[in-house]
Amino acid sequence: MTSSATTFANQRSVSFGFALLIVVLYIFLLAPLVAIVGSSFTQSLLIEFPPKGLSLRWYVEFFSRHDLVSGLIMSLRIGMITAIVTTVIAVMAGLAGRTLRGRLSGWFQVGMALPLLVPELLTAVGLLFFLYEIDLGKTVVGLQMGHILMSFPYAYVSISAALRQVPSSLEEASASMGATGWQTFRLVILPLVMPGVAMGAIFAFINSFDLYTISLLLKPLGGNTLPLALFDFLTYEFKPTAAAAATISIVLSLIGVALVQKLVGLQRAF
Repeated sequence: MTSSATTFANQRSVSFGFALLIVVLYIFLLAPLVAIVGSSFTQSLLIEFPPKGLSLRWYVEFFSRHDLVSGLIMSLRIGMITAIVTTVIAVMAGLAGRTLRGRLSGWFQVGMALPLLVPELLTAVGLLFFLYEIDLGKTVVGLQMGHILMSFPYAYVSISAALRQVPSSLEEASASMGATGWQTFRLVILPLVMPGVAMGAIFAFINSFDLYTISLLLKPLGGNTLPLALFDFLTYEFKPTAAAAATISIVLSLIGVALVQKLVGLQRAF
């Protein structure tokens, strides 16, 4: 009896320890977000937390600044195009990867994740030289290509993982009933992997929206993404307008997650 009570007590201690660790991790992850959001509503002229009073003046100032608003619009446009293009390419790459076996499959997976394995600065410099060779240096198209390249692995990992969950027997059953390859993909595979596709698109968008080094080297003349515009702003000013811009970015990310929950459900996406 004593041994059982001791074991039960040890199990409770371990469970309590894990629960405490999770709480600490959540506090560590969420505390900066809470501080930034809180600072964006302050009446003070400097970024500080807790805020002194409540005011929306810094959001008004954000939308009244042409440099920040134009940066936000460019980031949204590039992020949306990146999400669409990378999702389509990642689906095709995931389908191709399913047909490979053995060592070739492993090398293929490494190749698809290669932009994550190479330092972003080196990729940006190499891409800059390449874009100048094809007369796309310092253009919006060149910047878009850089964002697609760096965001592709995030979409691919999510989508390929979802595709690997689909049993090959379903494709064989579909083919045995006379369905073409396109019909099998559209009616059988795609509905099953849609949660992974949605999450891949969201990951690609968020990564594109937040890219800095690639954007810094490839940005078009006279154009900035929001991270670049925000860095330029903080170089000369330290007003809570920057916190308002960061809060808007957080809200956009939450909207993306909410869309996934609405369309496919987060429980199916993971």
